[in-house]
Amino acid sequence: MLKTYAIDYTIRPQYNHIVTTHFTDDPVEVENLLMHLLVSRAHIGEIRRHGAPLVGHQYDRMLKIAAERIASAMLLESLALDSSAVKDRFGLAI
Repeated sequence: MLKTYAIDYTIRPQYNHIVTTHFTDDPVEVENLLMHLLVSRAHIGEIRRHGAPLVGHQYDRMLKIAAERIASAMLLESLALDSSAVKDRFGLAI
């Protein structure tokens, strides 16, 4: 059966050209993988949902959510704030 989400990515793209695809049905797992890929500076190729590539706003929204979660976690830890303070001061939620 076709998985709901598929993400094509390349780890260390400056040294590696092998594209890996991660398949999952869990949207939270997709966010967590995108967060990991962003932090590790991997090349994120295509994100597909039900076999169709996400384009434009849908693609950008998935990456924006992952980036906001990363920023929120960094502020939470670096400034020793609680999640409500991060949301109030910076508009970011975990």
